[in-house]
Amino acid sequence: MRVKRGVTTKAKHNKIRKATKGFTRSNRSSIRRGKQAITKSLAYAYRDRRNQKRTMRQMWNIRINAAARLNGTTYSRLIAALKAANITLDRKVLSELAVNEPKAFNAVVTAAKAK
Repeated sequence: MRVKRGVTTKAKHNKIRKATKGFTRSNRSSIRRGKQAITKSLAYAYRDRRNQKRTMRQMWNIRINAAARLNGTTYSRLIAALKAANITLDRKVLSELAVNEPKAFNAVVTAAKAK
């Protein structure tokens, strides 16, 4: 008895069509191009999840530097002073303090300079 594969093939194609929802033209309508587009998009997603971490850290550093300069120091001097004073706040928290709680950030800078 011969094996008919229409159901399996249709399911695979529907899976690709579902994954390419929102893509343009042949990337959406053609199965072959759709597979390629999915592979490429997953590669970009993997890469950009890592690049997002890099971008966020850059933004935190910029915010900390701007706030540090308002308090009469620079980013590098502030980070060195924090390490010397054994204050273990990460850059994300420092950035949040700098933006949302300037008085608290000022207190951290003062504490770091004191030692």
